[in-house]
Amino acid sequence: MLQRPRRNRKSEVIRQMVQETHISAANLIFPLFIVEGNNQKVEVASMPGMYRYSIDNLLREIESCLKLGLYSFDLFPNVGEELKDKYATESYRDETLYLRAIREVRKNFPEACIVTDVAMDPYSIDGHDGIVEDGVILNDETLEVLGKMALAHAQSGADIIAPSDMMDGRVGYIRNVLDDNGFKNVSIMSYTAKYASAFYGPFRDALNSAPKFGDKKTYQMNPANQQEALIESRLDETEGADFLMVKPALAYLDVIKLLKDNTQLPVAAYNVSGEYAMLKAAVRNGWLNEQRAVTEVLMGIRRAGATAILTYHAKEVLENKWL
Repeated sequence: MLQRPRRNRKSEVIRQMVQETHISAANLIFPLFIVEGNNQKVEVASMPGMYRYSIDNLLREIESCLKLGLYSFDLFPNVGEELKDKYATESYRDETLYLRAIREVRKNFPEACIVTDVAMDPYSIDGHDGIVEDGVILNDETLEVLGKMALAHAQSGADIIAPSDMMDGRVGYIRNVLDDNGFKNVSIMSYTAKYASAFYGPFRDALNSAPKFGDKKTYQMNPANQQEALIESRLDETEGADFLMVKPALAYLDVIKLLKDNTQLPVAAYNVSGEYAMLKAAVRNGWLNEQRAVTEVLMGIRRAGATAILTYHAKEVLENKWL
């Protein structure tokens, strides 16, 4: 035999020499949950190791991450039911929890990259990503709310706006709002291919943001569809997106690869709460080696073509030196 591929696997040094895919802290974005109050750090029952932080503890958590070389954070608010309404007006009120958190992170850690979530569901009495009228999610009317949210985030110090709502035309609408108000340098990371997935349950527990009726299938994508992601990606790119995101990640590696092969923009992928929770459950039952399983998951997402990975494993892989 002239070709023996095993020769390039015979030692750790050679295996590392020929390794094709690498992950570093620069590729990771750490999602963090925020709750009202002081000195709050409440574990999310369905997401072991993940917590809801009051702003004071959020700052401590981010500081500890920065010391590990982790600089990018995606913030998500847990909003009290008494503050929710049909039009998500709490989302852009100047002294709302979320905007205060963004401002505090920006003030204390100017070197951090702050990614913010633009969607109505954490603030909506209906738990949907758009305005609801007679059971229908209104698309165009929702854009105005999303624009107000995005502008408030930019004014508070966001580096990257990440609309996760899946309303048609929202990237272009938000881009225009930002540009018209002097925020031309604020980026947009569009949730381009966000699927109507079963893997979002623990996240909705963390934020108490599950829909109060029905599902999200009229705006989130059908898990059976791949080519539809190309339609969404071309629209987002034309409308001014700076990143394209696929969510979830593990069941949609083919979609990550498809977008990577068809755009010059960086592709992000969200390793979502359900993916995190099922791995943690398997580890707790002794069914998987945590270090090997976590690094294999992240390597698979990166290998598929993701430049940036939003993952709840971000801190632990750096803390434990698993990468």
